[in-house]
Amino acid sequence: MMKMKTVLVIINCIILAIGNCGGPLMTRLYFRNGGKRIWFSSFLQTSGCPIILLPLLFSFLTRHRKQEQEDTKTTLFLIKPPLFLASVVFGLLIGFDNYLYAYGLAYLPVSTSSLIISSQLAFTALFAFFMVKQRFTPFTINAVVLLTLGAGSLALHADGDKLPKETRKEYIVGFAMTVAAAVLYAFVLPLVELTYKKASQRISYTLVLEMQLVLCVVATCFCLVGMLADGDFKELRREAREFKYYCVVVAFTAVIWQGFFLGSIGMIFCASSLVSGVLISALLPLTEVLAVLFFREKFQAEKGVSLFLSLWGFVSYFYGKIQSEKEKRTQEAQLSQLQVTESVA
Repeated sequence: MMKMKTVLVIINCIILAIGNCGGPLMTRLYFRNGGKRIWFSSFLQTSGCPIILLPLLFSFLTRHRKQEQEDTKTTLFLIKPPLFLASVVFGLLIGFDNYLYAYGLAYLPVSTSSLIISSQLAFTALFAFFMVKQRFTPFTINAVVLLTLGAGSLALHADGDKLPKETRKEYIVGFAMTVAAAVLYAFVLPLVELTYKKASQRISYTLVLEMQLVLCVVATCFCLVGMLADGDFKELRREAREFKYYCVVVAFTAVIWQGFFLGSIGMIFCASSLVSGVLISALLPLTEVLAVLFFREKFQAEKGVSLFLSLWGFVSYFYGKIQSEKEKRTQEAQLSQLQVTESVA
C-alpha cells in the first residue's frame, strides 16, 4: 500500500511539473502569436479533461475483473451526489480562476506572472490553517516566508517589465487579475482537502479522478458560455488562418494544462493542500527560467533574488518534512517498545 502511494506521489509530481511549467508557456505562446481571446484561453486550461477517461477506463476494467471473481456487480462510477455537487462548485470556481489567470497572462510576461502566482503559497497556508487545521512547523513557516518574499521582491521593479505596446493601465489590470487568480486558487486547494476529510465515502484515487473529470467539465462549460457571450467563435477562424501552427498549440495547451490540474488535485490526495501549494510555488521559478530562455524575457536582478528565495523555501520545506518523518518514526518505535515492555511486565 505504501509503495503504491509513493508511485502515485512520483507520478503526480511529474505531471504537475509538466503542467505547471508548460501550461503558462503554451498560453503565452498563443498570445504572442496574435491570439486575443481570453475566454478561449481559459477554456483550453480544462478542455483536455477527456484524457482522464483513459485511467478511469483502466480502473473500471480492473475493478470489474476483481469483482467478477467475487460475483458482485461493478458500478461504472464511484462518485456519489454530495461529492458530485461539491465537484460542480469546484468547477465553477476553477472556471472563474482560469479566466482571471488568462486575463493576467495576456498582459504580463510569463516570468512576472509566475512570480506573482508563487505568492499563492502564503494564502494556501493561511486558508489551510483555518479550514483543515494544517499543522505548522518552523520549516513550514520558513518556506512560506521565503516563497512569499520571493514573489514580493518582484514588485521592486515591476513597472519596467511591461510587454511591448502595453499601456501602464493594462499592466496594472493584468497584475491585479493574476493576484486575484492566486488568491482564489489558494482557497480552492484547502477547500478540496476539506471535502476529502468530510466525505461520507472512502476517497480513493479513482474517486479523485472522477471528481477531477466533473470539475473540469463544469469549468470548461463555464468558459464555453463566456466564449459564446464574447463572440470568440467568430474570431477563432481568423486566428487559425494567421497563426501557422495554431491547431498544434491549441491541442498541446489543453493537454499540458490538464497535467497541472491532475497533479495538483492528486497531490492533495497523496499529501495535503499545503504540499500541493508548495510544489506549485517551487516549480514556478523553473517556469520563469524557461520563459527567459524561450521568449527572451528580461531577467532583472529582482527576478534572480526571487528565484533564489523560492528555491531556498522549497529546500527548507522538504528538509522539514524529512525531519518530521524521522521524528514520527522514532516516536512510533519508542511507543511500540514501551507497549512490548508493559506486556512482558
